[in-house]
Amino acid sequence: MDIRTLPEAERDIYNRIRKQYKLTFDKLTVHDQTIRLLKVADIEEFLDGKDPFSDVTEFPFWVKLWESAMILSQALSTLPDPAGKTMLEIGAGLGAPGITAAACGFDVTLSDYEDIIMDFEKVSVAASGLDNVDCIHLDWLDPPELPAFDYLVAAEVLFREEFFEPLLNVFEKYLKPGGSIFLAHDARRKCLPLFMEQAKDKYNIAGKKQVMRKDGQDIAIIINRLQRK
Repeated sequence: MDIRTLPEAERDIYNRIRKQYKLTFDKLTVHDQTIRLLKVADIEEFLDGKDPFSDVTEFPFWVKLWESAMILSQALSTLPDPAGKTMLEIGAGLGAPGITAAACGFDVTLSDYEDIIMDFEKVSVAASGLDNVDCIHLDWLDPPELPAFDYLVAAEVLFREEFFEPLLNVFEKYLKPGGSIFLAHDARRKCLPLFMEQAKDKYNIAGKKQVMRKDGQDIAIIINRLQRK
């Protein structure tokens, strides 16, 4: 991508963060929508052998475009009547699901907890030619006042049990009456069934498995839809 085509503010962000990271843009095409995602060019070098399934406290989840995020992007692109509907992506990281939904016509807010993450998101939003996306800090332990949303969505956010209750509080605070929550996770994520067991008292939960083929391996992704009882 020609960086000169970015708006000045996002071009300045790009030039600032490329002093810290080697950067590249990935294209993600879902149905007839194509978005551009800014990411670290050499993820393996950046991760230095860190394994997201062995030590979650040491893994920078935001840096990787997860298979679950791609599957969730596809699912969100099939939701009906996006015009005038609002969506909050929680723990957005690179923001693929939310940015895809914005390209489909939803008014989207991407949320995460570090400035550097939102820097990547802002450049990706601009590179995708979108103006219906906001990027905000969201601390699950101290969530800010925001209007409620029609949809809450997240990929790969269930990895520490001490955050289950704060996340459920975020759901309660931000979901509109009649709204829906979509969560996507690798089926190997051990916290997934534990969280759903805790959530089932307040939510009707549906689940669907989708298998994605990547690098010669089958990766099973679980998409859960939660709606208040």
